[in-house]
Amino acid sequence: MAYPLIEHPLGDAFFYNGECCRFSSVIAGDLFKPSDECTYYETVRIVDGMLLFVEDHMRRLELSVKGLEDFSIDTDMIVRSAYNFIKYSRINFGNIRIVLTANKLIIHQVDVHMPDAEDFRVGINTSVLNWERQTPNLKIFRGDYKDTVNKAFSKCNSHGAPFELLLADNCGKLYEGSMSNLFVIMDGTVYSAPDDKILIGITRRRVIEALRRSGLSLACGMFSIDELSGRDDTALFVSSTPFDILPISFVDEYAFNSVGNPVLRMISDEYQKYTLEYIRRGGKNG
Repeated sequence: MAYPLIEHPLGDAFFYNGECCRFSSVIAGDLFKPSDECTYYETVRIVDGMLLFVEDHMRRLELSVKGLEDFSIDTDMIVRSAYNFIKYSRINFGNIRIVLTANKLIIHQVDVHMPDAEDFRVGINTSVLNWERQTPNLKIFRGDYKDTVNKAFSKCNSHGAPFELLLADNCGKLYEGSMSNLFVIMDGTVYSAPDDKILIGITRRRVIEALRRSGLSLACGMFSIDELSGRDDTALFVSSTPFDILPISFVDEYAFNSVGNPVLRMISDEYQKYTLEYIRRGGKNG
């Protein structure tokens, strides 16, 4: 299904194949129209003018391209263009989207639905969407998936509008979020779905490092909502580039005390320390 190459932009300009263009231009008008081109993308967070974990984003972008078309890409050039764009646009904090096709490179600031302080304090409301991803390890635009997700977000449960959707496979097992990776803490063990089942998130990699630093390890496991409910020791959280780590309080009608879970608090603290170290090193891995 065709889908536009630019969605949810901020600002008045973007970079197109290395050139600055206005959203009022003819070029921009064409990019807002649905396109059948195979489209790869990465959303990268900006902190203090720095592209956070950009090397991981470029590595995943390369893998996505190789998984379908395998045309050559210059990731160093893409990173330079991204920094030129945030310098031109004077962006110190926020998110940019890097959109790539076989002959187009688009970089623009993107409007991302961000949690507020209350979401971190009390946890978020989520709903379940039954959906099996195709080629889950490849980050590409899929119009049918986006349309289904948008419709699901418009439906409220008894706790209001969901902040995130949790995807369930054909067996009813929860495996990831629509825009995030899902983790389950049960009996002090941290679980995530198998790597071949999900999109390997950039923040997820850093969460796994935070687990290691906390003396924990990641176990492979998926659970239905019925298997998770009714247990006081169970916590759920999601991770994503825009918002790092978010505890889940509700999955439709099921409640979880994720915010009060000591393992989750420890993971969150270690993750924040690790991210701060990365920024202090000037964007270099330790």
